[in-house]
Amino acid sequence: MRLSLSLLLLLLRAWTIPGSFGDRASLTATAPQLDDEEKFSVHMPAHLRCDACRAVAYQMRRYLSEAEAKRHTPDSGGRPELSESVYTDVLDQSCSQSWQEYGVREVNRVKRLTGPGLSQGPQPTISVMVSGGPWPIRLSSTCLHYLGEFGEDQIYEVHRQGQGALEALLCGGPRGACLEEAPTAREEL
Repeated sequence: MRLSLSLLLLLLRAWTIPGSFGDRASLTATAPQLDDEEKFSVHMPAHLRCDACRAVAYQMRRYLSEAEAKRHTPDSGGRPELSESVYTDVLDQSCSQSWQEYGVREVNRVKRLTGPGLSQGPQPTISVMVSGGPWPIRLSSTCLHYLGEFGEDQIYEVHRQGQGALEALLCGGPRGACLEEAPTAREEL
């Protein structure tokens, strides 16, 4: 009996999940600590504007591409062009969506927006994303801002130029939100 109990313990130890009590390593994660601007401001905080712009460009491109794909027929060849009324409605829908899949997380003391279209930098083995709250409203407002600044016609025309062109229009340029490529950790006062 003693031999079979030792064998059983040995087998159980071999099946231990990494990070469990068997190898004494533990994983911990905490929610990002948001400052007053990140919690209460109606505007997107400056250090998250590039991520917000990239998220908006991604969603506009996704909505427009899906609308074009619905209009595609086997005999149409290439990508069909949307009418002005259709792409205007599609862009309005892209801004009025729920934005619930976006949130904020902190990696290496740097807060970043996270969600579809926003893969960036080192990925932690475990992290906590804070979603909901002010983020959907801020992203919708950011999207509407770009629609007002550039207009549906210019946005659709640039979208037709191919992947990356829309992000370059919205987020690049001399006044673009993504002028600084590498975010730095914010110093708390």
